[in-house]
Parts: sequence; C-alpha cells; structure tokens
Amino acid sequence: MTAATGFKRLGIAITAVVLAVIAALGTLTLLIPADSVREAVKAELRTITGLDVLLRGDADVSLFPKGSISFANVALGDGNEPALTADRLTAQLRFFPLFAGRIEIADVALTRPRINVVIGQDGRSNWLGLIESLARTLDPKTTKRPDHVASFSEIRVGGGTIVVKDASRGVTETLTDVEMALAWPSISKSFAATGRFAWNGEAIDASISLTDFAAALVGDRTGIKIRLSGAPVKAAFDGSLSMRPTLKIDGTLAADAPSLRDTLRWAGLKPLTGGGFGPFALKAKTNVSGGTISLSTVNVELDGNTAEGVLTFATDGRQTLQGTLAANELNLTPYISTVRLLTSNERDWNRVPISLDGLNGFDLDLRLSAARMVIARAKIGRTAIAANLRGGKFTVTIGEAQAFGGILQGSFGLAASERGADFKSQLNFTDVDLENCLTELFNFKRIEGRGNLALNMDASGASVLALTRGMNGTASLIGLQGALTGLNVEQLLRRLERRPLSGAGDFRTGRTPFEKLTAIFKVTQGEAVVEEMRIDGPKVRLGVVGTASIPSREFDLRGVAALVSTTSGEAPPAFELPFVVQGPWDDPIMLPDTQMLILRSPVASPLLEAVKNRNTRDTVRSAIERLTGAAPSTPAAAPTGAAKPAQ
Repeated sequence: MTAATGFKRLGIAITAVVLAVIAALGTLTLLIPADSVREAVKAELRTITGLDVLLRGDADVSLFPKGSISFANVALGDGNEPALTADRLTAQLRFFPLFAGRIEIADVALTRPRINVVIGQDGRSNWLGLIESLARTLDPKTTKRPDHVASFSEIRVGGGTIVVKDASRGVTETLTDVEMALAWPSISKSFAATGRFAWNGEAIDASISLTDFAAALVGDRTGIKIRLSGAPVKAAFDGSLSMRPTLKIDGTLAADAPSLRDTLRWAGLKPLTGGGFGPFALKAKTNVSGGTISLSTVNVELDGNTAEGVLTFATDGRQTLQGTLAANELNLTPYISTVRLLTSNERDWNRVPISLDGLNGFDLDLRLSAARMVIARAKIGRTAIAANLRGGKFTVTIGEAQAFGGILQGSFGLAASERGADFKSQLNFTDVDLENCLTELFNFKRIEGRGNLALNMDASGASVLALTRGMNGTASLIGLQGALTGLNVEQLLRRLERRPLSGAGDFRTGRTPFEKLTAIFKVTQGEAVVEEMRIDGPKVRLGVVGTASIPSREFDLRGVAALVSTTSGEAPPAFELPFVVQGPWDDPIMLPDTQMLILRSPVASPLLEAVKNRNTRDTVRSAIERLTGAAPSTPAAAPTGAAKPAQ
C-alpha cells in the first residue's frame, strides 16, 4: 500500500468522524425543546437586567447549525413606561454548553429599541438592577456566584432611541438613530461602546471606554476616555471617573467647534445677543464634582482671541458660568458688529427693535483683563473689566481702562423690560483725547484737545431711537488747550467788527482755539438743556445757553461771542456779538444777530432811526443813497400854480 493511498484512507476516516460528530450534535440539539430554550433565555435576561421580561410577540428558535433565538415585541420592566422596548431581540446562543443542557447567551442584538433612563429625585436610576447584576457578575472578589449569571458580553443596538429623564432637574433629552455596540470582554476588565447617534438633529460619532468596568459599576475609581465628533463640535476627554460618595471626574478636556454660537444653539442654550461667538477651541484640566464643572489652566480661543485662566460652570439649579481670563490682545469688534446705533446714512438713530432674548438663558460672572483691546476703530490699552449677567440683567464694570489716551472707569448695563430695554451708564473719561473719544461715542467731530467727560444716564425703550427719546441724566465736559474745528469765530468777529454788514461769508472752516471749555448738560426725556457752557480762548470768549435734541441730533443754542481785549485788567470786550447755532450735530449753522450788526454799522444805524420817525424821510433817502452808492436825487419840481416857498 502506497503512502498516498494511506493518507487518502486517513482523510476519509477523519471526514467520517467529523460528519458523525456533527450529526450527533445536531441530533442532541434537536432533542432540546424550543419552549425550554425560550424560558431559559427569558430567565437569563431577567437575571441579567434585574427587570421583568415581557415577550409579547412570536419567538423563533434555531439550535442548529447556529443557535439563536429571536423575540418580537419585547419589553423589559413594568409600569406604563418600560425601561426598554424593542421591535425584536435576537440572542445568539453558545453552542457547546447546549450539550450540558445549559442555555448561555453569547451576544444580544436589539432592533429599533426604545431605552428609557429615568433618574428619580433620589438620584436612583430605573436601570439600577442591571448595574447591580453586572457588578456581582464581574466582581473578582465574589467567591460564590449566583445561578444564571450574565454569560454574554456584547450588545448591539440598531435604529434605537434613548430617552433620559432627570426628575431632580426637570430635564428630558432624546437621542435618536442610535447605532451602538457595547462590549465588556471576559478576558479583559475594560468596557467599550462605539457607534453614533443623533441629538437635536445632528449626527454624532461617539465612543467611550472604561479601563475597569467592574470598578465603575460599583462606583470605584476607573480610567475613562470619551470621544465625540460631529458637525457642531468635536470633543475628547481622558481621565478618571468615580461615583462614590458622589460623582467625580478628573482629567483633560479638549474641544473645538467651527461656530460656538451654533454649538450653543445645538445644545439647547441661548447665546448672548449680538455678533461673534464663531470659531472656538478649548483645552483645560477638568474636574467634575456633583453638578459643578471646574476648568483650570484653561487655554481658550474664540473669534481669533486667545486667553488663559480658570472657568467654573454650575449646572445645579440655574446654569452659571464664572471665571477669570487674561489675554495679551482682545478684539471685541465681532461682538458689537451687529449693534447699529445709527442708520446707514449715519444721521439718524437706529429704529430696529432691540432683541435681548439671549440674556435669559444663563448667569455669567466673568473677570477679564487684557494688555490691549480693540473695539471697532477704538484702540484701548491695558484694561480690567467684569461682566455680570444675572436674571436677564447684563452689567459691565470697568475697573480701569487706558482708553482714548486717558483713563476710563465706570459701568454700563442693559436689561430687558416691559418697554423693551433698560439702559444705564456711569462712565468717567479722564484726560482723554476728546476728538477721538467724542467721535467714537457720539460720532461728533467738532472738538479737539484733552479733557474729562462724565456721563450718568439711564433710558428705556424698544430701539436705539426710543432709548434716546427716553434718556435722562447728566453729562459734563471739561476740555483744555484744544479747539473747535470747522469754525473760525475769531475770523468772523474781526470781519464783522470792521464791516458789520459785509456778510458772514463761509466761516464754517478753520479752528477756534480755546484754553478751557466747560459744558454741563441736564438731560430730560432726550432733551439736553445747557446749564453751563463757556469757552475761553486766547482771543475769543463764548457763552452759550439753549438745548440740544438727542433724538433728532440737532442744536438750538444761543450765545454771545466776544473778542478778548488785549488791554490788561477787567476791560470790556473789544467786540461782542450775539449769535444762534442751529441744525444737525455734524453740520450746524451759526447765524449772527443781524439787528446788532445793523446797529453797529455807521451807514445802517441812521436807517433804523429813520424808520422810527416819519419826518426823517430825507435822512432815510440819504442813508439809502450812501448804502447803494447812487447819486443824490434832485427835489421834484413843484406843481404849476403851487405857492412858492417863503423867502
């Protein structure tokens, strides 16, 4: 017999043995009643989950060649809202334990399940039974294990929905389109869950792993890694987790988003009113204790700004963000980019209603410092501010800011009210560049020099225009060594001093230097009344009274301008002239008192006197001829027959 023939016979024998074993195994599995398998699987599911199992549909049992059992319309738990319902539950059975008459589940697949996680007022979950059962099964210290312990270590979820209800916080969240695989291999202490879900309309890829699953089930410390990735946000956390005596998480958190504003909306939070809150990135050491999330060694980037510091977010009760951040340079322009004080022509106040919905979502207590700050066209130096948002009232307190070449201190606030919005400000500008300051604040470009500005205002209204109409308070301005621009009062006065009736001409150019400017206003319902306004210059002195309308941005002022006498002592002015200032802030018209000019004119004053006396017609005629330059007229001839004048 050749070797080939021997190997051939050996192969046939081995094949026959294998076929015989398979036939025997198939015969043995067929001897196990399907009802016994059904009841055994039902009992094991009850033991594993600690929940009552209700099988409300048909069951399909297959024990050969691959053992499996599938239940339709399954519910776990009791009451009107079971902990789990599924269109179908399929359990794969371990094949070899069947020979010993044992039913052991290898893995479980849930088709379109609805998983309800309910956390009561005492913090206990309706899934506590499952957690305790898994803890007993996986505890390495357990010497005596109960019958029917958890034999499977993998669960697959397809097309599921997870509803989480927290009764203590009154919060309900729903995850849809859940596709997950959960595994805790028996050869390892770890646990892993990977897959994806949809929350608030956005798909998120997620994974979570625990280094010691048994320790996590009983609340002991274990390592944890979490990864989330989707269009609204990407986040990763590496650290540790423990549940005893309370929830505590420590580790490193990293997150980024293309738009923080969109991320906040996706998370169900209302972002602050205004612009900004775009590209965002965060990295920090994280500590979670109870309902408080503390972030230390924070490095945060937002809208191109980078800052470092600490942050704390409290979720117990009202959501509150507290923190301290420091930056080298901050650009706050994006956050005021949607704020329009004036219309597009920059001549009228904005009429668009003010929206303050974003002030009611959470509370804020943030302290911020920066070496440099940019707000639109304004460049501000070292700044320390505190932003506080509580109960829908937003307040910014400026400890000190190097603004407009001087110092800015004070506060301003904005809050929602029945009338739309309430605004308050208490601001003090010390030794600032007046031209830069007034241009940025009020778009008023008529004063140069350095000085102090104080604003104490409050207003209520539904738009910027309405706020100006309801504005009340006081304002004061003290300027030193500056000038009024677009107006040359000295040139005007000297021209009119020489020739009072020569006409004012175009005098709205040039500058009027001053040594000191004092302006004090009292504002009532949008009308600023001049309590004191005086300009003292080396050659000109002005005193002004009247009003300025804030809503219409117009002047209605009266005053007296005088040329300063060059003689020493208390000599009267060399020349003075009453005037009025009327028109818009950015282009007012100054009109001199014409009656006073006529009185000062040597050729026009006789005309006024003549008008008062009907018997002075010859004088009037003479004055007119002198004004017009016409030749003296010849007296009219007497009519024929008229009496000759007496000789």
